[in-house]
Amino acid sequence: MGPFEYIVTRIDGDYAHLKRTDIDSDDDLLVARALLPFETDEGTRLLYECGLYTVL
Repeated sequence: MGPFEYIVTRIDGDYAHLKRTDIDSDDDLLVARALLPFETDEGTRLLYECGLYTVL
């Protein structure tokens, strides 16, 4: 599936809240920070493709 574009809206401990930017949606996706690139911080734009997140 994918690719999908996200922005990190909030970091809450070991989890990050992601919001899709390629469609209009108010839903957040809760993802474990261990699955995200090390340099991920609030406001980081991410691309999800083939099960991997990469920084845009």
